[in-house]
Amino acid sequence: MLYQLKNGCNWSDLPRDLPPYSTVFWHYQNWCEDGALDQILTTLHSKVRGTCSKKTTVDDIDNS
Repeated sequence: MLYQLKNGCNWSDLPRDLPPYSTVFWHYQNWCEDGALDQILTTLHSKVRGTCSKKTTVDDIDNS
C-alpha cells in the first residue's frame, strides 16, 4: 500500500513480488474504513515531530 501511495501508480501496476493487487487493495479499503491508516499516520507523525529540532521556527526562516 505504501508503494502505491508513494508512487501514485495504479493498483494493478504494483510490483509482482507483492501479493496480488486485489488482496492489497482489499486490505487498504478495510484499514481505511476502520480508521487504522489514520491511526498509523497520526502515530508516525507524532514520532517524527518528536525527533525534529524545535529550534528552527517559521519566523527564523522568514527573518534569514
